[in-house]
Amino acid sequence: MISVTSVRKRYPGGFEALKGVSFAIADREMVLVTGRSGAGKTTLLKLMAAIERPTSGSVLVNGQNVGALSRRAIPFLRRNLGLIFEDHKLLFDRSAFDNVLLPLSIVGYPPREAARRVRAALDKVGLLHKEKAHPITLSGGEQQRLAIARAIVHRPAILLADDPTGNLDAEHARELGELFRSFHQVGVTVVIATHDAGLAQVIGSRVITLRNGELCGATPEA
Repeated sequence: MISVTSVRKRYPGGFEALKGVSFAIADREMVLVTGRSGAGKTTLLKLMAAIERPTSGSVLVNGQNVGALSRRAIPFLRRNLGLIFEDHKLLFDRSAFDNVLLPLSIVGYPPREAARRVRAALDKVGLLHKEKAHPITLSGGEQQRLAIARAIVHRPAILLADDPTGNLDAEHARELGELFRSFHQVGVTVVIATHDAGLAQVIGSRVITLRNGELCGATPEA
């Protein structure tokens, strides 16, 4: 499903975020990528989503070398991905319903089917009763769950989440961990970058650890 081979990422100015990282993630597996701030976790997820390109090495997603994709091909790759980053990029002038609807509108879903999927996604994250609310009226945890609903509304095969519990208290982080586990249980490949060591205990996933851009540990595949 995802294969990372000898990946290096050097940014302008010489900072090397990743230094020859290699690992593989199987189809329908759930994996936590852990490490301190600056370890390379966010960069790694951005490489998987073709937001960044590696300086050297390769990142394969479903057999595609995503670092070599043309700009025109990237939207087709992302139709199979659900992306959740720290900056939720919610539209504060639109309702929760319209925020979740956006990805379906872009690809031209029929309105009735799109509305059904939006409400199913909001229900999954416990926000169906807030479908008319604007994001500014939601708590931080609710905004995070709204971002998750938007990421899963098109039923992606792969879900990439960058530090999804970083701004939540322990109880809400546990609830979110259980939500990710529920996605995994229905066959979604889930990759979560986090510095929350306790999250692994909640969701019981394999852990890959980065330190200063290098792979420094990984638990065995299940």
